Order: sequence, then structure tokens, then C-alpha cells
Amino acid sequence: MFVDSHCHLDRLKASNTTLQETVEFARQRGVQHFLCVSVSVREFDEMLAKVQQFDDVSVSCGVHPLHQEDACTYEDLLTKASDARVVAVGETGLDYFYSADTQEVQRESFVTHIKVANELKKPLIIHTRDAREDTIQLLKEHKAEHTQGVLHCFTESLDMAQAAIDLGFYISISGIVTFNSATELREVVKQLPLDKLLIETDSPWLAPVPHRGKENQPGYVVEVAEFIAQLKGVDVAEVARATTDNFYTLFSLITRDQTR
Repeated sequence: MFVDSHCHLDRLKASNTTLQETVEFARQRGVQHFLCVSVSVREFDEMLAKVQQFDDVSVSCGVHPLHQEDACTYEDLLTKASDARVVAVGETGLDYFYSADTQEVQRESFVTHIKVANELKKPLIIHTRDAREDTIQLLKEHKAEHTQGVLHCFTESLDMAQAAIDLGFYISISGIVTFNSATELREVVKQLPLDKLLIETDSPWLAPVPHRGKENQPGYVVEVAEFIAQLKGVDVAEVARATTDNFYTLFSLITRDQTR
């Protein structure tokens, strides 16, 4: 069985497929749980309304670093993230690749998320791109090891991955690893321990090979697992088992008997 540890079900747009059909397709492929990740506290209630019908979908609450127009206060984030249905804080983090001009605002928001996660004892979901030193430094400075979390859709260096793992964080791999351009990432994945890996789609974006050009969906997490298995020279069942176990260890507010 597989888990999609990071998707955005509320943002799927396939006009000829309902959300129910998309979730059912993934279930038929062996995906037993989905974590629908928030990118805007302002849109959190709308996201929740779209997915709360599914008992195998959990949610997070946070503000994506590229959505600072939706920035919220510590109090607002704490209130929303305190909801019993919220199993993680984020996604949050730093993206200097697409938005270098908002670095200070991003850092302030990131710190707010770390503090809320520590207060609520809920793990962090972190987006990081071209901000390796600041990401790790802020996690250390604000004691993020107390809550732990995941660096999602990882595309950075082995050194950064190891620094995060040393803080108790997991590394999540998306369909990017299947891209022809992902030579360096594949070398990193080969060296990462299975007991620190998660798999994800980040759907509706970043569809893996052989689905490039299509809208991504949670069912395609199977291709991510299969590719990682090939890289590591292990059976896909081993990747599925390890990443699923890791998911439930990290997101401990979700229990297996709540899934299908």
C-alpha cells in the first residue's frame, strides 16, 4: 500500500473527472491515505470543505512561501492549525528561486510556522528552494527538532538532506526524480536511507514520467515509488512499506485504522 504524503486535491482541475473519481482511481492503485496540503490560511476553510467527505484524506494548515499576499498572524495560524482535523503545519519554508525579493517576509512567516508547530506539537511541511543555509539555520535556531517534519518535493543537495535528517526530519521525493534533468537528484536519492524517505505527487503539478504533460494526481505516486525502487535496487513493495511506515510515524495524529 502507498501513501501520497503531499498533494493539493483542492486544486485539481481535470474537467472530465470528479474529485471522487480521482481519489477512487488512487485507491484502486493501492494508495491508502492522502495528505492534502494547505498553501493559504485564507483558503483553508474552502480546502477543508472540498476534502472532508473523504475519511482517508488528512489536511495541513499553513501559508506557502510564494503566497505571502495571504500572510497571517501567529494568532490566526494557531487558531486554524489547532483544528483537530489538522495533522501538520504548512506548507511553509523559503523559496529564493522564484521570489528572492520577499526573503525577509518569507523568513518571518517561516519562523511563525515553526513556533506554531512547536506550540501544537504538530510536524512541519517545508518547501525549500535555493535557500539551503537559511532553511537549516532557522530550523535550528527555533528548535524545530522538537516538532520534526518533512522537506517536501526535495531537489537540494545530499548535505542539506543529511542536515535535515540530523534534526529529525524526513525527505519527500516527488515525480521530479523521474525527469531526464534530475541526474543530481537521483544520485542523492540513491544515498538516502529508506527509513527517512516519504513519497508524494505534489499534484496537480509535476506529473512523473510517463505522465508528463498531464495534470498530476495522487494515483501517480505509484510511479514515484517504482522509480525509487529501481534507483535503489529493491522491490517496490519495500519502498511502499518503508515510506508508508514513515508517513504514519511522522504524522502521528493519523492512525492506520482510519484509512481504507
